[in-house]
Amino acid sequence: MVKDIKPLNEKETRAGFGEGILEAGRKNPNVVALTADLLGSMKLNAFIKEFPDRFVQVGIAEANMIGIAAGMTIGGKIPYTTTFANFSTGRVYDQIRQSVAYSNKNVKICASHAGLTLGEDGATHQILEDIGMMKMLPGMTVIVPCDFNQTKAATIAVADYEGPVYLRFGRPKWPNFTAEDQKFEVGKAQVLHEGTDITLFACGHMVWLSVEAGKILEERGYSVEIINIHTIKPLDEEAVLRSITKTGCAVTAEEHNVLGGLGDSIAQVAARHNPIPIEYVGTNDTFGESGKPLDLLKKYGLDTDHIVAAAEKAIARKKK
Repeated sequence: MVKDIKPLNEKETRAGFGEGILEAGRKNPNVVALTADLLGSMKLNAFIKEFPDRFVQVGIAEANMIGIAAGMTIGGKIPYTTTFANFSTGRVYDQIRQSVAYSNKNVKICASHAGLTLGEDGATHQILEDIGMMKMLPGMTVIVPCDFNQTKAATIAVADYEGPVYLRFGRPKWPNFTAEDQKFEVGKAQVLHEGTDITLFACGHMVWLSVEAGKILEERGYSVEIINIHTIKPLDEEAVLRSITKTGCAVTAEEHNVLGGLGDSIAQVAARHNPIPIEYVGTNDTFGESGKPLDLLKKYGLDTDHIVAAAEKAIARKKK
C-alpha cells in the first residue's frame, strides 16, 4: 500500500550530489569538478579535500565555466560543472547550446537550488523554465532525481553515461525515501506503487508530495499508481504507455512551469498513442517570489492538496 512508503530521514538533495561526486571521483580519475564561486552551496568540500588537483574554481564566470568544461572533454576528462540551476542554464544557454550540445561534449551540468524551494532568494533565482530549455537541446539528457539517495546514485551513474547531461536538484532538506543501495538507470522510470484508477507522474521534490497525495487518495478508495520520472529525457515511453493504458487518466507533478516541462512530455506521448484525461500540477506561466519553500509550494499550487484535487478531477473526466 502507498502508506507503506516511508522516509528514512530528511536530507538535502544537493548533499546527495556532494557525496555522489566524491564517490564518482574515487571510481574514475577522469572526473573533475568546476564551480562558479559556490563550492559550499554545491557541497564540494569533501571532493576538493580529496582531489584538490581535480577542481577548478572559475569564479563568477558561468559562461567561462561551460567553455572550460567543454574543452576538458577533448582530453578525456569528465567535467561536472556546478552552480545554481538559474545560472547553470538561463545565464549560459548559448554556451551550452554551441559548446556542449551541438558538439555532443561529455559535460555533466549539475544544477542545484532549482524551483520554488530555493525559497527566500526569490524569483530571480527560482528558475522554473530550465527543464524545458534543456530538454529541447538535441542530445541533452535531463535528470531530476527525487531525494538524497537518488541524487547520489544519479551523480555516480552519469560519470559512465556518455554525452551531455543536465542534472537538476534542490536546496532544502527533503524526505529521503528511496533505497540507499539503489542502482540508477538513466531513462528508466521508477514505479513506486502500482494501481488501476489514476497514475501520478512526478519528478524531483514533487515525487514525495505525490506519495503523500497517494496515501490520501488510497484512503478515499482509489487505486493509485505512482511513477517517479527521474529521467525526463530520454523519457521512458514504454512505462508511461503501460501505465496510462491501465489507469486511463493521469496527473503530472513538477516543480517547474507546466509549459515545457514533465507534463508536456507525458502529454505528447499520450497524444500520439493513447489520449487520456491529464491534469497538470506545476507553476502556471509565472515567476516565483521570496518566501519559505513549503509556503511557496502551497501558494503556487504545488502541494499535496493540489495533487489530490487534480487526481480526482482527472478521474471524474475519465468517467464522463
